[in-house]
Amino acid sequence: MDWKQIAGRARQVVDKRGGSESVKQDAAELRDIAKGEGTLSEKLGRAAQAIKEPGASREPGVPQEPVATGQPEPPAPASPGGDTPRP
Repeated sequence: MDWKQIAGRARQVVDKRGGSESVKQDAAELRDIAKGEGTLSEKLGRAAQAIKEPGASREPGVPQEPVATGQPEPPAPASPGGDTPRP
């Protein structure tokens, strides 16, 4: 193996993605997606979308809007006391 060639290629990939700070932001974004809510397939969709754009496209720790899965959203649960609010 040519370690210099591998290191040079890794450097090129990091530079193409926007530098080491951008890679850190990408990693933080992927970590937030993995720890966030949603099914595995929803998380994979969000992660794939995040990888397409170098650098974090949002602030770490801020939840991202869910990716449309083509499935209808379940109806909201009914309030426990009916539709009329109680004083």
